[in-house]
Amino acid sequence: MQQSLNDLEQAYNNFFKSCKGKRKGKKVRPPKFKKRNTKQSARFRVGGFKLKEDKISLSKIGKLKIIWSRPKPNPPSSVTVIKDAANRYFLSFVVEINQQLLPESPNNVGIDLGIKTFAVLSTGEKIDAPKPLKSKIKRLRKLNRNLSRKQKGSNRYERARVRKAKLYARMKDTRKDFLHKLSTRIIHENQVIVLEDLNVAGMVKNRKLSKAISDLGWRQFRTFLEGKAEKYGRDFRVISRWEPTSQKCSYCGFVGGKKLDLSIREWTCLNCGTVHDRDSNAAVNILVAGGHSETLNGRGGKRQTFVKEAAAVEASTHLEKPVQLSIFDILQ
Repeated sequence: MQQSLNDLEQAYNNFFKSCKGKRKGKKVRPPKFKKRNTKQSARFRVGGFKLKEDKISLSKIGKLKIIWSRPKPNPPSSVTVIKDAANRYFLSFVVEINQQLLPESPNNVGIDLGIKTFAVLSTGEKIDAPKPLKSKIKRLRKLNRNLSRKQKGSNRYERARVRKAKLYARMKDTRKDFLHKLSTRIIHENQVIVLEDLNVAGMVKNRKLSKAISDLGWRQFRTFLEGKAEKYGRDFRVISRWEPTSQKCSYCGFVGGKKLDLSIREWTCLNCGTVHDRDSNAAVNILVAGGHSETLNGRGGKRQTFVKEAAAVEASTHLEKPVQLSIFDILQ
């Protein structure tokens, strides 16, 4: 109860600061009661729990058996008991960990995130996502129809709700497992990781692409990379979303007009004639814009770049006379 009151006080403080403009970011709504069938949690601080090898004793609850997912690095300072919508129980411990520095790697990578292909690396590798929602959409629709026929509050309604929640939990676990494994592999193989700052909150407002974007988990992938880069001593950088990575030639640096349509997967540079794969070219430009030059035209690698604001380094060579082509020159 004490921790619940502390959380309630913090929620109201955030709400009032947001109303007065003292809190950055979007407006915070006032706290509200949780629904009974959604995620529930309770936090215990030091003195409210006792931990043994395979058991934990919680205040006013009693002893519980534990199946450990990983060994504890240090004694925990608090524990949160979590019950999700699928009636699964978890224990989340807060522990202090030390930075585990990995040996330096000579590789650097730029990552271009997409819908059809989840990630394209500057090395040319393309990685596909499992897309659990797309593969389970028929099953989900069937469970939704089944749930809509039940009377709310009945036992059959509860059983149908749990079946639907278990399907959602399975999709969530599939997505998170893929993102964890991919982010861990990228962190271990590369010293510098450069990502593009995507406006995911604005992109999901597109009703034609919102379901596909939400099924990929772009924001969660960035969060995993940031946390693991800090833990293992890697350099994680984010470039501006306004960088023209798709329409800039990664070989000569020529920017070819307006933004390319999503249906265009390959294009030819009007300046040097190089044929580019859209995603691979963007990944190379992301790496160069992040301050690392691994192409013929890259420069600016000595400049220090931070996570929130990367160096705006142009991917081009110094020409004596910049080449400007008009539509009449192209027709001739």
